[in-house]
Amino acid sequence: MTILGMQRFYQTHFELLESVKAPITRELKNEIDWRNRLIGIKGTRGIGKTIFLLDYIKSAYGDDKSCLYVNLNNFYFSGHSLVDFANEFRKTGGKTLVLDQVFKYPDWSAAIRDIYNKFPDLQVIFTGSPVMRLKDDNPDLKGKVSSYHLRGLSFREYLNYTTQNTFIKYTLDDILKYHVEIAKDILFKTKPLAYFNDYLHHGFYPFFTENVNFSENVLKIVNLTLEIDIPFLQQMELKYLPKLKKLIYTLSGDMPHTPNISQLSSSIDTSRATVINYLKYLKNARLINPIYQGDADSSKKPERVYLHNPNLLHAISMSQPSKEALIETFVLNQVQKGHYISGNGKSGEFEIDKHLTFKVGNNKRLSTNQENTYVLIDMEEVGEGKRIPVWLFGFLY
Repeated sequence: MTILGMQRFYQTHFELLESVKAPITRELKNEIDWRNRLIGIKGTRGIGKTIFLLDYIKSAYGDDKSCLYVNLNNFYFSGHSLVDFANEFRKTGGKTLVLDQVFKYPDWSAAIRDIYNKFPDLQVIFTGSPVMRLKDDNPDLKGKVSSYHLRGLSFREYLNYTTQNTFIKYTLDDILKYHVEIAKDILFKTKPLAYFNDYLHHGFYPFFTENVNFSENVLKIVNLTLEIDIPFLQQMELKYLPKLKKLIYTLSGDMPHTPNISQLSSSIDTSRATVINYLKYLKNARLINPIYQGDADSSKKPERVYLHNPNLLHAISMSQPSKEALIETFVLNQVQKGHYISGNGKSGEFEIDKHLTFKVGNNKRLSTNQENTYVLIDMEEVGEGKRIPVWLFGFLY
């Protein structure tokens, strides 16, 4: 590459840094160990990965040319080697190469592996789709990459933005033990229930801060994930795409969905095994959240299927989602960060980390012998005993 060619990449880099405005500082920024040589950040479309990266670069490097942001959508890489580009960058003093949408590069993981092995003086940070394989299930990167997931906004992050507060996150153990005190502290500063329904409708994706049609943008994200990410990374032929779309539409119409695999296979005209594979694709793409009993894996039939977050439920479903479906979807989505969730065969109940039971709904009751069981109640500001307001579980991250 010529010096002029590299300068064009730097020109784009600094133009992006100058224009970037991160309306919400994401918690993940403080959780990543930025000293690691190889860092992979996965996240669904629309979640703000590019802004997250640029915000980090701007704060950590400023106008220092030792760091360079590159989007692998650039046509340059259709005819040039990423490994050679990395070598040229380090020769000119580069130390940190930030690669956005790395999965757009053919055989991307092998290229990242070669960069890691050949250039020990170069740090690589890359982003991609949640469908990508990293760490233990990717032989090219096993033992090399530090992997992170950029999630959508928690209710806490949404509340901080909309109310200009700086509420901290709490552990699950803190909420179970001290939920009354925590709720009262938060209520001293704001009324969380005044914002909760808005969060369920449009608070998960950061682009709610922009002047856009929110539901249309969510549908655009879903379609791009179905039409590009899944077929590209799962090597699925595009002629089967209508079946995948029909499956997620069918699931969204009856949330939470108790899947009958035979009926689903008949509905989308494919085999039972293919339905199971499609459910796995949708799960990996963070479009659905299937719940399994016990330690069952994704090769088995799930007990229940939810959409990944409440915003999807509002955008995809043609009817008004039930409050029960929205609340259960919210609980699953928020608690899933850092905790293993399974089903116990009962509607509206979740098993957390194999030793806690959450019953979701104001009509749920506790028996005297249910020591590790809690009821999650809706539209209550403060709980009592083992009855805890649902909204508080949005403070886990």
